[in-house]
Amino acid sequence: MLKSTKMRRTVLSGVLTAAVSTGLATMSTAAVAADFPDRPLTVVVGFAPGGATDVLTRLVTKAMSDELGQPIVVENRAGANSNIGADYVLRGKNDGYTMYTGTISNAINNTLYRDLRFDFPKDFDSVGLMANIANMLVINPDKPYKTLPELIDYAKANPGDVTCASAGVGSSIHMSCELFKIKTDTDILHVPYRGSAPAVVDLIAGQVDIMFDNLPSSVPHVRAGKLNALAVTTPERQASLPEAPTFVESGFEDFVVQAWFGLNVPAGTPKDRIDILNAALNKALKHPEVVAAYEKNGFLLPPPPNSPETYGEQVSQQAKLWGEVVDTAKVVVQ
Repeated sequence: MLKSTKMRRTVLSGVLTAAVSTGLATMSTAAVAADFPDRPLTVVVGFAPGGATDVLTRLVTKAMSDELGQPIVVENRAGANSNIGADYVLRGKNDGYTMYTGTISNAINNTLYRDLRFDFPKDFDSVGLMANIANMLVINPDKPYKTLPELIDYAKANPGDVTCASAGVGSSIHMSCELFKIKTDTDILHVPYRGSAPAVVDLIAGQVDIMFDNLPSSVPHVRAGKLNALAVTTPERQASLPEAPTFVESGFEDFVVQAWFGLNVPAGTPKDRIDILNAALNKALKHPEVVAAYEKNGFLLPPPPNSPETYGEQVSQQAKLWGEVVDTAKVVVQ
């Protein structure tokens, strides 16, 4: 009888101890989440101030700061097509206080730079997508081809004669052209520039023939009659230029290219902190000033659900896609 009572007390004691331990662990996790963030955060942009990545990051993180109750400092660390900024973030702590603005460039760089010291999809965790931007195939209006099929027929009949301008080797604008060449089996000469602005100037002047430009920067030139729009690279037509057909409509069902911008943190960042940042991001994207700026500048809001998982899947898919394009086109960084 005494032995049985003692055994019951021992079992009960063990159950209570386990329950208390579990409760303390849950309370500890909740406390960590509740206390984050308790000081200013930083987001690193891998490009110079004033560009689309920088402007978008500052717009969104300002609204996120309001949601989190802490300042978010934007730090520009430009160089090597954003690789310097990414490497800098990976050298820091994975505590959620330092974020990085991931872009389509990081997906391209993953294969383009053979000596890269990190693997972007593996070494960064995803917080969420900030925006997409459509690319658009534009041409000089004086060229003999006026439609997408006419351009393809001309390029096939005149190998190497058509020139395609870009913002530089490895840019999303360049890689869109390389993907186009692969999909259409055409020989088109790539002409890299130091940025999209001088490339557009030469396109308008007729020094080069075609270009895959970010839609917001080319729409004014199309409306002014200085450029012709042949197709947009999004699944649907764009409200800012509804007359421009999509590549999908033109028979290229898998030709979808969008420049994208998201928030990332070093791998191993606590999941509860990532979730807090994601929630703040999604609330920030609903701020009236953010929505208005997106509409004005041609940024596309992320499709729901904008979770760390959906954005992470996009990053992985993009790294795979552009890795194949880099290898097939034999693109090399000088």
